[in-house]
Amino acid sequence: MAFNIAPGQEIIAQKSAFLASEQTVTLSVHMQKKLGAGFFGGEGFIMQKLSGSGTAFIEIDGYCCRYDLAPGEQLIVDTGYLAAMTSTVGLDIQSVAGLKNKLFGGEGFFNTVLTGPGTVWIQSMPVSAVAGAIRGFLPAN
Repeated sequence: MAFNIAPGQEIIAQKSAFLASEQTVTLSVHMQKKLGAGFFGGEGFIMQKLSGSGTAFIEIDGYCCRYDLAPGEQLIVDTGYLAAMTSTVGLDIQSVAGLKNKLFGGEGFFNTVLTGPGTVWIQSMPVSAVAGAIRGFLPAN
């Protein structure tokens, strides 16, 4: 997916998303500042930041859905399905409530909470989920 990067329009993407860009785009490591994201977020803690100006291309797995969040509006997603977001979006990792939900919900122990303002791109099937989905169909040897 192509993104137009400009000052004030930086993109934060999943840690292995960067594919290519113009030389005027800067790629750097983006560390989440919230303590919960660092301890529990796993892959969500270290991300890539695209800044500068120009066109950049990032990999998004499966179908991509864009959400525009108003100030204070929140979107809760399963950890790993966040493909990218504008740098104005806040990110935190929160524990799933309730023991039954954790054990029988099938979604894991943590969710990613995104808080606007800004734009968020969600992917339908991260590569880790694809691997898990096809694992049962592969030969055992």
